[in-house]
Amino acid sequence: MEDRSHKVLLALVMLFLFAVIVLQYVCPGTECQLLRLRAFSPAAVADPYRAEDETPARFVPRFNFSDGDLLRRVDFNIKGDDLIVFLHIQKTGGTTFGRHLVRNIQLEQPCECRAGQKKCTCHRPGKRETWLFSRFSTGWSCGLHADWTELTNCVPSVVDSKKEVRLRPSSRRTLPHGQPSAERNLGFPSTSAEAKPTHGTKRSAFLFLGRNFYYITILRDPVSRYLSEWRHVQRGATWKASLHVCDGRSPTTEELPSCYTGDDWSGCSLQEFMDCPYNLANNRQVRMLSDLSLVGCYNLSVMPEEQRNKVLLDSAKENLKRMAFFGLTEFQRKTQYLFEKTFNMNFISPFTQYNSTRASSVEIDKQTQQRIEALNFLDMELYDYAKDLFLQRYQYMRQKEHQEARRKRQEQRKILR
Repeated sequence: MEDRSHKVLLALVMLFLFAVIVLQYVCPGTECQLLRLRAFSPAAVADPYRAEDETPARFVPRFNFSDGDLLRRVDFNIKGDDLIVFLHIQKTGGTTFGRHLVRNIQLEQPCECRAGQKKCTCHRPGKRETWLFSRFSTGWSCGLHADWTELTNCVPSVVDSKKEVRLRPSSRRTLPHGQPSAERNLGFPSTSAEAKPTHGTKRSAFLFLGRNFYYITILRDPVSRYLSEWRHVQRGATWKASLHVCDGRSPTTEELPSCYTGDDWSGCSLQEFMDCPYNLANNRQVRMLSDLSLVGCYNLSVMPEEQRNKVLLDSAKENLKRMAFFGLTEFQRKTQYLFEKTFNMNFISPFTQYNSTRASSVEIDKQTQQRIEALNFLDMELYDYAKDLFLQRYQYMRQKEHQEARRKRQEQRKILR
């Protein structure tokens, strides 16, 4: 009798392990990761996402957003002409997220990433065309860390010219910054005339000649991002290859002076970094997410400073709200969850929350922090807005998920009756 009990118990254990293995292969996304977590730990917390980022038990929204602003589910057609465009802002954790996009998504045809090479080949199923426009797939085709103004004008030309370039002899004449002419000298069509946001179910995409461009980005706490950029510059980073193209041209040296006279600014102190009035690190996130053509690009004499700041901030908020997706460095698992829900794509492995960074190791006094916040006052306001919208979207999507699960349970009960 005892021997039979042991066999039954062993059979149940084997059946449980088999079910877990099947679940791993059949459903590797975030939702199923949570199911596996609950299977091993029935007493797990109600919301497994909360432990990563110290989100208040009850989030109280500050801004009013419509259901259309909160619901993010786009009909991304990876087999058609749709394209995800990643706007990579310096020192926001974009490199980590960019690697997730090319190495960690479950796809019918995964990106081909070779050892020792930064770029991966991300082709659509059955086609030799990319579905992802990012640093790790297409390189810096619109310039190093191209901003919203550059990308929305440049991406359609680059993508549509790729087909033509393959049909004619390649030209490798090198232009300044070492970028081939085939990638740079393409012209910049006006977004107002040819590219515009679509409405209805695809209002978060930019439509260009039948293509849907879904823009995404990652933001970070402004003080942490600023300190991280200082540390990066201190080690020799310059981003000299950035083009800063706006209204068809790059800024002059008078419009955009340099903060240093040598080859780079390595070894600069935090005080020197903060003291430069032309430092592009100041309010970088607002500038890179706004339409710079609204303020005369880098020409500061076009309008008063106060008016310019308001236009830039309003533009950055609107563009961010209309993007298909944005994530926050401080909320890695929630960022993963919202991306999966938005694009109906599952990541293979869960994101990891890294709270220890080079920026976090920098000790600053209260006065220095206040100075950094003052230098980045636009970014501070944008981040408060973005964080509120992000958490509202997360909360909204979780509620929708729970409602759908409740509806399915009710239908199953009816069937059983």
